[in-house]
Amino acid sequence: MRHRVHRPRVGAAGAGRKGPRAPTAIAAAIRVAYHCAMTRFIAITALLALAACAQTTGRPGGGAAATAIDRPAPPPEIAAVVTAPPPPAAARTAAALDTTTPEQKEAATAAATGGRLLGETVASLGDPTEPGLWIRTPLADAAGSGRLEYQGRSAVVQLIPADGPATGGSQVSLAAMRLLGAPLTDLPTLNVYAD
Repeated sequence: MRHRVHRPRVGAAGAGRKGPRAPTAIAAAIRVAYHCAMTRFIAITALLALAACAQTTGRPGGGAAATAIDRPAPPPEIAAVVTAPPPPAAARTAAALDTTTPEQKEAATAAATGGRLLGETVASLGDPTEPGLWIRTPLADAAGSGRLEYQGRSAVVQLIPADGPATGGSQVSLAAMRLLGAPLTDLPTLNVYAD
């Protein structure tokens, strides 16, 4: 009587082949850490690119001179709060580009109440080298004093009219975005008020 020798068939499950390796906890942790690092790198790179573009585009001989051309003087009652000196040429971080003082920040948030609601606007970061607290928005018909609200926080700003429909987006200064706690690389929705 012959004895059969059982030989596993090629291609049978679990026979003669190795399945794909399941991802290990270490590999997953490395992927998560890499993703977080890349996200931070992209955000910082975007901010630096904005700063570099603002210093080189349409500003021959420096950054502060062209600002006065397209930005009217703020109303006297808020000038001391919303006006700040230009950042140093070597500034590359958000903190270095924001030249508003702690006293200005405190005054801007303490006085931020009341006013007439102009509407909501989707905001993006304006020229990061243009100092002070301001918004350039199509919601404003004239330059003047106003304030912004974002997620329960409020700040006094200078309103600067911008061309375009009222539904168009607005540009907000880096200092104002930071004071409101709004993300610099996102498009937050702000409430805009006029005094």
